[in-house]
Amino acid sequence: MDWAILNNLLTIVISNLAELRRLLGFWVISIFLLQGCGSTMNPFDMRIIEAMSTQLSDMFVADDVVVYEKEELDALKSVDSIPLKWKGKVSENEIASFYAVYENEALYVADEAGKLTKYEVATGKELWQVKTKHKFSAGVGVGDGLILVGTFKGEVLAYNESGHMLWQASATSEILSPPQAQNNIVVVRTVDGRIFGLDAIDGKRKWIYQGATPSLTVRSTAGITLAHGAVFAGFPGGKMVAMSLFNGNIGWEAAVSHPRGVTELERMTDITSAPVVNNRLVCAAAYQGRVTCFAINDGTQIWARDSSSSAGLVMDNDYVYVTEDKGIVAAYDLLSGASVWKQSRLGSKRLTRPTIKGQYIVVGDDQGYVNLLRNYDGVLIARSATDGSMIQNPASPLPDGFAVQTAKGGVYAYSTNF
Repeated sequence: MDWAILNNLLTIVISNLAELRRLLGFWVISIFLLQGCGSTMNPFDMRIIEAMSTQLSDMFVADDVVVYEKEELDALKSVDSIPLKWKGKVSENEIASFYAVYENEALYVADEAGKLTKYEVATGKELWQVKTKHKFSAGVGVGDGLILVGTFKGEVLAYNESGHMLWQASATSEILSPPQAQNNIVVVRTVDGRIFGLDAIDGKRKWIYQGATPSLTVRSTAGITLAHGAVFAGFPGGKMVAMSLFNGNIGWEAAVSHPRGVTELERMTDITSAPVVNNRLVCAAAYQGRVTCFAINDGTQIWARDSSSSAGLVMDNDYVYVTEDKGIVAAYDLLSGASVWKQSRLGSKRLTRPTIKGQYIVVGDDQGYVNLLRNYDGVLIARSATDGSMIQNPASPLPDGFAVQTAKGGVYAYSTNF
């Protein structure tokens, strides 16, 4: 049996829980796999498939159904709308990792069709568009004057702010998340568990780190965070690593979460989002695990709280905000980890990683809504619809608002001055 096929299918199912209800049942998937493997299954393999199908049904199908009271739905409809400044359009995105990114009075947007577009952030005017022959898998990343995108074939493309290509480099597999640049180093992460450090001048490889990849993982767009001359990255199995930005040497490793349970599915505790960093702490969240904060200098654990997040977290001077599973946004005290508030009634089970914009927390959802929460108590302040398609990635802060990109390719810029 080709276990790679099974692993990929399971991770897609797990990371797309909202789609699970559309399936006829996991046994249909199992039958498809048996036919596609081209070989006869032995009884042991059959028992594994049966156990996995039962567990997936127990873990996800029942829990994914939420019944909202009429009063709660009416409350969502009655909140103020977020003022829309302008909107644009790029190509649709099915599985790639795209973030609309603000840099120097402009908004940069990439899409799966291989186009990179620059908008004037004040008006939404399209300033230029680069059309390539590549299929983009991740973008946009910025830093050191570079506009960066990655491809499904493992290529990293670097442009300047005028849209001229500066260089192209190759990694070993699909670029998993938007490349990042700092101190003349471009850092990219690939789907095979590697992290590459590239020279920002010409794209030549300077170092490489190989992370462990368990047999069963959640497919994600887990990014990396660059800060204080270091690279912070989380991995499947709940491990977080701090390494030198300049040579890739490991400074410290720490466990955000430990696997628990008997089966492989129960023991999955992957870090599927980028860590967040300030001057003292680095924090990360794990799927089916915990949110944990460590001392930035040596990785000493400061606090940890049980949590499950496949979307991610952000922090400000007071709180750590986590988008937890089942449509919950939670705030924890930054110093102690004490629970401050939880918001669970936003009408969706799949929310994006939070974005901080002034006094607001911005989250998008799989129905194309953007929500503004008050930072100190989680109260829903305003809410607006986009084009009805999923917002997969967090909002990008703008000088006077934020922007989001939808799965259908909608680009929406909103104002928070209201």
